[in-house]
Amino acid sequence: MPRRAASPAPARGAAVPRLAGLRAAAALLCAVLCAGPGRAEPFPFPFPFQDPALPWHRRLDDLLGRLTPSELVLQVARGGALGNGPAPPIPRLGIAPYNWNTECLRGDGEAPGWATAFPQALGLAAAFSPELVYRVANATATEVRAKHNAFAAAGRYGDHTGLSCFSPVLNIMRHPLWGRNQETYGEDPFLSGELARSFVQGLQGPHPRYIKASAGCKHFSVHGGPENIPVSRLSFDAKVLEQDLRTTFLPQFQACVRAGSYSFMCSYNRINGVPACANKKLLTDILRGEWGFEGYVVSDEGALELIMLGHHYTRTFLETAVASLNAGCNLELSYGIRNNVFMRIPQALAEGNITLQMLRDRVRPLFYTRMRLGEFDPPAMNPYSALNLSVVQSPEHRNLSLEAAVKSFVLLKNSRGTLPLRAQDLPGKRLAVVGPFADNPRVLFGDYAPVPEPRYIYTPRRGLETLPVNVSFAAGCHEPRCQRYSRAEVVGAVGAADMVVVCLGTGTDVETEARDRSDLSLPGHQLELLQDAVQAAAGRPLILLLFNAGPLDVSWAQAHEAVGAILACFFPAQATGLAIARVLLGEAGASPAARLPATWPAGMHQVPPMENYTMEGRTYRYYGQEPPLYPFGYGLSYTTFRYQDLVLIPPVLPICSNLSVSVVLKNMGQRDGEEVVQLYLRWEQPSVPVPRWQLVAFQRVAVLAGRDTKLSLRIPAEQRAVWAQGWRLEPGSFTLFAGGQQPEQQLRVPSEVLSAQFTVTGAARPLREC
Repeated sequence: MPRRAASPAPARGAAVPRLAGLRAAAALLCAVLCAGPGRAEPFPFPFPFQDPALPWHRRLDDLLGRLTPSELVLQVARGGALGNGPAPPIPRLGIAPYNWNTECLRGDGEAPGWATAFPQALGLAAAFSPELVYRVANATATEVRAKHNAFAAAGRYGDHTGLSCFSPVLNIMRHPLWGRNQETYGEDPFLSGELARSFVQGLQGPHPRYIKASAGCKHFSVHGGPENIPVSRLSFDAKVLEQDLRTTFLPQFQACVRAGSYSFMCSYNRINGVPACANKKLLTDILRGEWGFEGYVVSDEGALELIMLGHHYTRTFLETAVASLNAGCNLELSYGIRNNVFMRIPQALAEGNITLQMLRDRVRPLFYTRMRLGEFDPPAMNPYSALNLSVVQSPEHRNLSLEAAVKSFVLLKNSRGTLPLRAQDLPGKRLAVVGPFADNPRVLFGDYAPVPEPRYIYTPRRGLETLPVNVSFAAGCHEPRCQRYSRAEVVGAVGAADMVVVCLGTGTDVETEARDRSDLSLPGHQLELLQDAVQAAAGRPLILLLFNAGPLDVSWAQAHEAVGAILACFFPAQATGLAIARVLLGEAGASPAARLPATWPAGMHQVPPMENYTMEGRTYRYYGQEPPLYPFGYGLSYTTFRYQDLVLIPPVLPICSNLSVSVVLKNMGQRDGEEVVQLYLRWEQPSVPVPRWQLVAFQRVAVLAGRDTKLSLRIPAEQRAVWAQGWRLEPGSFTLFAGGQQPEQQLRVPSEVLSAQFTVTGAARPLREC
């Protein structure tokens, strides 16, 4: 069963923790809940698997031993989606239906009914705040659980009514044009792993016995485009070097296992010729053998059918069922086909291609997950069973959505102190807000978005109308592709304004699942719209807001003096306009501090082919010699910081020892602010190829104006490990950089980057021996 960082699942032979007299509590509950009229004593639970006082492994043994082969098959074949779910009930055992198909990327996505919409995942990553991601995931789970309770009470078990989430997305943002960049945590494996840990633990909750909702890390693995350009994701073969597989595409998934995720989703693609969902090396040797994962693997939607139909790896669904089940897949999420791949399992059993014990082993973690969700315990024992719809879209969750949006904005440019605006100067001023993202709620959310009530959605226009200014509006073009453009509309609004906010970007019309971009350009006539707005503004303050995931070529705006400020907003969801208003004014707690979670290339000449999976020339870790437009980790502030007194303890350390780092951070400005402190490691004498440097620690910290704070961070020995047919620690010299950005960047924030060297002594040894 899945390992949990805070509360490990007991081994099969272990006793269940007493939890303040669990057996007595269970008996008491049964006396209250189970006793019928005239009974002096509570009757026992009908089946041992329903007895909460028994260890998990005994309950599972009992339950699995009662299921017929046909019942076992239906449990693995009905993963949900388009009529392929729910997993059917087993009335003779009192087991209800269960739907495994739930999306929880940043809210209860695609589910019936309203839900709080938090910023898209890439924006959350820009906040560089594991603590924020934890709270967003926990709030998401609260709403998912509350709605599930209501669905179950009403007998509704359709798609997106369950508690098992296909989230988070841990694929690396390796290519700027990939359509699903928005769902990821960016291009760095360490950052992605740290945020994955927080998301998984936040979603599953802190209870020692029950999980609020179960996490599922996807898409496993080597999955980062293409979607449709130049070829389809449904038949793509990602040819990857073992070095890149181990150092870029797998680390964040291992972090997910360590965090205690209950499931993984295998991806559509092949990896060096073998489909991910039939890949024994991936699903068994690495995931379970090396990492100790004990949960279940679910296929991406239709991925099992595509093993035959898209990849032509097998000739029949029977061969496909045998290959994927033997490789380690537990659950099929099909395209809605009732007679799907796993419905061939009875034939595979009859022909001896798989054993009944293997089938039971594949079903086991499915029911273990349901047990940990509390399904087979008396509801009164599980505090999450009491959650009701009153918590959905609660004021606390709406405020968290606003806070998350504020913390996700990256200030890319701020010339001549354009921002923040002075509140005292605003009354009576005329502000024009223009562009296809200025007042179109649909384009502000990104994909896999929850649907909040319209009254809680603030577009940029609606948010700016809360300020004491006279707001005028012109879309210029009414959809992100901006094929039809009205110059007169934009010029008319801008020409009559004292200040201008231009809202441009992409949205799911341009980049999303199954839709890659072909270049970095602003879509359609958007650049022309910006240039017309600059000309009409005639030197009056102009601020550019960007709503996108994949990087955009805004080099014209970066270079042009008339564009005073550029703010990357990603897809902030329901609180967009309120967050913009707060950040433009620099209100308390709203000074920009986010950092780019991915590199923005300077042009298409820096963009390698989508289908080439080498990491050479990709991401900050392996970027070429020419500087990008904006580097990973970059972002400005309304104040300035100074780093000093970088100390490494010890400066000489044994091969297996951890490094302690301290640095003093001072706010040199007149405004309170937050800073993302970033530590990067450089190997000076590696024996194998390594990144030019690697993020190894970060911390978002608030510092009052004129004050300083001393930060202490720890660099575990495994951060120094290199891949050499296995993870290995090597002696030698290393350099540690500390600052608010990467070292040696052409585009710089005002603070300096400090550096210090340390030495590792002793003989090289495998990491597992430390």
